[in-house]
Amino acid sequence: MSEHDQQEPHPWDVPAHDRAGDSPTSERLQKVMAAAGVASRRVSEQMIIAGRVSVNGVVVDELGARIEPGTDELAVDGVVIQLDQTKRYIMLNKPTGVVSTMKDENGRPDLRQFTDRYEERLYNVGRLDAETSGLLLLTNDGDLAHVLAHPSFGVEKTYIAQVRGTVYPATIRKLLAGVELDDGPIAADKVRVMGEPNGGRSMVELTLHSGRNRIVRRMLAAVDHPVEELVRRRFGPLNLGTLPVGRTRELSTAERGALLTLARDARAARARETAPESEGEE
Repeated sequence: MSEHDQQEPHPWDVPAHDRAGDSPTSERLQKVMAAAGVASRRVSEQMIIAGRVSVNGVVVDELGARIEPGTDELAVDGVVIQLDQTKRYIMLNKPTGVVSTMKDENGRPDLRQFTDRYEERLYNVGRLDAETSGLLLLTNDGDLAHVLAHPSFGVEKTYIAQVRGTVYPATIRKLLAGVELDDGPIAADKVRVMGEPNGGRSMVELTLHSGRNRIVRRMLAAVDHPVEELVRRRFGPLNLGTLPVGRTRELSTAERGALLTLARDARAARARETAPESEGEE
């Protein structure tokens, strides 16, 4: 081959540490996408060219791009992709009688019976009181757990409660408008009665974003409908579905993406709220 026929090496074929702006730990974008299970390298290349891929919020549509898997945030069609494969995300349908802690000082059944089967050291995101069953997230992703559990980020939770008495529309309006509790007022985001009252009891679905202790029980007691049974069915984008009581399962790729995207958007919204206002021109 003549010198004239020789071509410059393709950027992908140049080691990361030989390229300006790249570090020894950077990797080709389509390789990272394939390793994360997004698509094959060839399809990933097509996604990049189509402008469907962003890194740290910036669209990347050049095939020579590289990424730092340990620090950069990758998204496809706006959905964040899990790159750190050491992170685990487990859904538990917590039974009643189990406290939401890893070790109970009073010797009550705790979450270790569900977490000991995993190699990683998992922690619960938020709490359910001992007599409430339903969806509880277990993870070793501390950053995500902080966003999901912190009240300031306003992650929605949906509960189904069996309560005493017949719940009338006026009661629903009161829950939506807000009730006064010992620790301040609280309003539900959504409330609906499920089916018809039966045996002097009603089923109520209630959605709110508060993380205050025993908040659903206290809200319903405040409108004279004490809770007899309570189940959390939804937490953020996660739905309990048909997971049996006392069982765990890994989150799906779509569920992990939805959680990581929610966390990204919540952090961005929080940053905008707390950012100082820019000074206007005189």
